[in-house]
Amino acid sequence: MRLVGLTGGIASGKSTFAAALRDLGAKVIDADALAREAVRGGSPALGAIRAAFGEGVVGADGELDRKRMAQVAFGDGAARARLEGIVHPAVRRAAAAETSRLAAAGEVLAFYDVPLLFENGIDREVDCVVVVYAPPELQRRRLLERDGISAAEADARIAAQLSIEEKARRADVLVTNEGDLPALRAKAAAVLEALRSGLSRRLPNAPPARY
Repeated sequence: MRLVGLTGGIASGKSTFAAALRDLGAKVIDADALAREAVRGGSPALGAIRAAFGEGVVGADGELDRKRMAQVAFGDGAARARLEGIVHPAVRRAAAAETSRLAAAGEVLAFYDVPLLFENGIDREVDCVVVVYAPPELQRRRLLERDGISAAEADARIAAQLSIEEKARRADVLVTNEGDLPALRAKAAAVLEALRSGLSRRLPNAPPARY
């Protein structure tokens, strides 16, 4: 089975693109969903997070307080690294299990939707990488509108990731998302058809396929 990496910058439209792929019948493994499952109340990962960061990041319901955890992690590089060191191994195990399940079911193509794909070296483990791109100023505006956070928090979250320009430079397939939802859905259909027809990793020094 061909496994295609899917990534982008925060608020670039990656999740919307992934939803469009699902609507078209594509299989998408969602790293964020796996991460949420990995830190459910009572899980070993949540226990490790509580030990590392204290009771303040766990809500009264016994679940991870995601807003508080984000404030702690995005404001401190060392804290973010500790958190990732707890969560990422659990996500990798779950992703590997889901990949094996899809392959055993006869799927020939699937997407692995990962926000920190390049940062965690997952680009080396997939067939090729699709990057959903939005200019940094548009990222920032969308993030402010979507999450209702301060400008400083938005800037910290953007800075916590590899820059969108660097992700675009390393893409095999580059999808620009500066238009409306129908335009992005049309691009999802075109990319899916191209991948099903054999589009794969670009040659060294060649430009990405652009949509």
